[in-house]
Amino acid sequence: MNKKNIDLHIQENWKNLFENTSFSSLIDAPIKFVTKEIENNKIICPPYNQIFNAFKYCSFSKTKVVIFGQDPYFQKGVANGLAFSVRPNEPIPSSLKNIYKEIKNDVGKSKNRDGCLKSWARQGVLLLNSSLTVEESKPGSHSNIGWEIFIRETLKVLQKKRNIVFILWGNHPKKYLKFIDSKHNLILMSAHPSPLSAYRGFFGSKHFSKCNKYLEEHNLGKIIW
Repeated sequence: MNKKNIDLHIQENWKNLFENTSFSSLIDAPIKFVTKEIENNKIICPPYNQIFNAFKYCSFSKTKVVIFGQDPYFQKGVANGLAFSVRPNEPIPSSLKNIYKEIKNDVGKSKNRDGCLKSWARQGVLLLNSSLTVEESKPGSHSNIGWEIFIRETLKVLQKKRNIVFILWGNHPKKYLKFIDSKHNLILMSAHPSPLSAYRGFFGSKHFSKCNKYLEEHNLGKIIW
């Protein structure tokens, strides 16, 4: 496993957008760390070939919404490389249940039949975790291996576009606010949808209808949630 292998899972239009430094150099440190952990028989979530699924299923040209998560789900076989999403037919985690509940109360029942959010990604929703990997059963274990540099540069790349809706849930994504152009994009913030905090502002935030209203005002087409 090496960077060449992982490059196969990234769309060329993303890789070519990193101007100041190459895509490969940005992922060098975290991928080396992850590869070594796997060689030491550590279980990494999501699986190696799904780490960059957010970019695989959502091209730069289609991106019109960014939803930030923190870690991938840290249970084996659950995370699929898209923030808040799980592999098809897996039980729906509590945070995603709350997301679906808010969608139902805001714009009507979600069209998704399970917890896999690939349909959102294909519509232009970049489901981006702050850390793209985590060790099984150890939340936050990969928060300092270099992913933050890659995420920061990704946000700089997104500034090449305008009228993106950035949805930030919880305190962790707020550290990236300084890399988002608030004048030419919409930023929506609330508490995290986890059961511990959803009642502190996530429920009733109406982010899904606000997002679609903004997109339609800019002739971008709403998301079918």
